[in-house]
Amino acid sequence: MPDSLKIEHARFVLTMDPQRRIIADGAVLVREGRIVRAGKTAELAGEPADQVIDAAEMVVTPGFVNGHMHISYAHATRGIFPDSLGERYLPNVFRLSQVMTPEEEYHTSLLALTELVRTGTTTIVDPGSTRFVDACLPAYAASGCRVITGVHVTDRPNPINLPVYRTDEALKLLEDSLRWDGALGGQVRAWAMPFGPGFCSVELLRAAKDLADRAGTRLTLHYTIRDEQRVTSGPSPSERLEEAGILGPNVVLAHALGLDSRDVAAIARTGATVIAVPTAAIKGGSGMTATGRLPELLAAGVACGLGTDAANNSNLVETQRAMYLIAVLYKDGRRDVQQMPAETALELATIGGARALGLEAEIGSIEPGKQADLVLFDTRRAEWRTLFNPVNSLVYSADGRSVDTVLIGGRVMVQGGRALFVDEWDLIQKVQGIGAAMLERAGLSFPPRWPVE
Repeated sequence: MPDSLKIEHARFVLTMDPQRRIIADGAVLVREGRIVRAGKTAELAGEPADQVIDAAEMVVTPGFVNGHMHISYAHATRGIFPDSLGERYLPNVFRLSQVMTPEEEYHTSLLALTELVRTGTTTIVDPGSTRFVDACLPAYAASGCRVITGVHVTDRPNPINLPVYRTDEALKLLEDSLRWDGALGGQVRAWAMPFGPGFCSVELLRAAKDLADRAGTRLTLHYTIRDEQRVTSGPSPSERLEEAGILGPNVVLAHALGLDSRDVAAIARTGATVIAVPTAAIKGGSGMTATGRLPELLAAGVACGLGTDAANNSNLVETQRAMYLIAVLYKDGRRDVQQMPAETALELATIGGARALGLEAEIGSIEPGKQADLVLFDTRRAEWRTLFNPVNSLVYSADGRSVDTVLIGGRVMVQGGRALFVDEWDLIQKVQGIGAAMLERAGLSFPPRWPVE
């Protein structure tokens, strides 16, 4: 990494700063991995740099933030599950994940990170499904991606093949997982990750929240409220979590479907944050537009971001496609084109997502002092043209195929659309073999519906 780097002559720089400045013919100066200044190319002309990137006809954005993305197992068996699998999906997912070896999980995680970084995602939350984090640390290091990790635990019987521990055993696993906090020079952070209220006792959830409080870290939960969890009288599920002391400013609720107005109010009162996962919701028929309350959460002041879940659930992991979906789903579901403007969708993928993870002081916008996590989109492509409003074009027209360059902490990780840290085709072939071996060991087969000759 050079000591200093300058990006200049960008068609537009979308700063996502408090004023939401869009700088035409923009430039960004980076020193020692952090942003020093963003402004007009002419304004920064006198600033020397060891490396200069000509961003002519490119749009520069902050790196995308993906607040819920299982990276460790899914790429090895991506696309195998039929749409009709329904409730049998998750049991088969975790049956497959349990047969992975550390080396297999390393390669599969690296392929997921390659796809994420190459399409502009620079920070992720991997919500506890990685079984061999120590073995995967070299994959995190290679990709440069900022990874928040942990272990998901349960202490209640569940139908999805998750291991069940005694409450004290589960808590010990959570405590041990925090040893990864600060690994790789701070690139890796660790949170407490009990799976969610459905599979965890109140005692475990309360203890996990206390652990996160004492350690100065965060807690994330899979959180979807189903009809059978509601009672005819008394507090809502979120109000019950509030009363138990489980919600708070360091609690991140992923999915957050099935909420009602009382749940929204409880989340807002406690300062908890939410990660919406539209990619998984619509493919799983979860009724996001019917039961999702993202507009209400935002109106109540809740910090929200986006996630994409897993490559064999939503099947896509690109944060930018989640940004597109969140911008259009509520318009259609509520028959109101003013719902979720493009600007709001971009906020959710950048500074909003950073705020939801408690990282807004470090990432999420192009401002002096922040980490130089930057994405350069090549607009010399048909899907970008014609180009007048770069926010609309980015959210509604473009996708990750137009990512030309990605910097993480000032290091160029993607150049010319190619990941510099991996031989992608060689890795793909390795993971193809891993997937076949996993299916054989697990005794599973999901052939295509149509005959393969």
